[in-house]
Amino acid sequence: MNRRDAVRAMSVAALVAAFRVTPAEADRAARAVERALNGPQAYEPQFFTADEWETVRMLVDLIIPADERSGSATDAGVPEFMDFTLVDRPSGQAPMRGGLMWLDLSCNDRYGRRFVRCSDDQRKEFLDDIAWPDRAPEHTVQGVAFFNSFRDFTASGFFSSKIGVQDVRYEGNVARREWPGCPPDVLQHLGVSYEDEP
Repeated sequence: MNRRDAVRAMSVAALVAAFRVTPAEADRAARAVERALNGPQAYEPQFFTADEWETVRMLVDLIIPADERSGSATDAGVPEFMDFTLVDRPSGQAPMRGGLMWLDLSCNDRYGRRFVRCSDDQRKEFLDDIAWPDRAPEHTVQGVAFFNSFRDFTASGFFSSKIGVQDVRYEGNVARREWPGCPPDVLQHLGVSYEDEP
């Protein structure tokens, strides 16, 4: 297995576990998303309803926002990746649809509006309650399970995209005459050095 295959395999591992999607299916979805993003027309979701699409697009960007290093999850085509994958995997449709419904109903109970209509502070407060399983209130068990699988799905879509591969700074199978070693900032972060101890 070369490095590219290894990076791709790691990026889809969570998706495979959460939605029982094979690596070949995840790879096919990533390639289809790339074609859809580069096509002349805007992507039309096949699985998600208009309201679900709006929620998914917001939620993936809250999980992986744009930063100085790379674009956001929507920039990487994660919603399209999810939609394409779910069309091919009916077994994942009910958990996804049910989870998105739970999200909206819970936000409506708590704030009087669906997730995308909540304020930024309300969304942060709500997601903070379900993002860490060990700290989550007991009554949110189903939401915690949904959010964790959704977060894994988001990461799988992002890191199997062109933007995600660039984000991990994958350089490809490039021959090097010399190995410059690990960057100094990484060595410092890890608390190690190349110097021999006396």
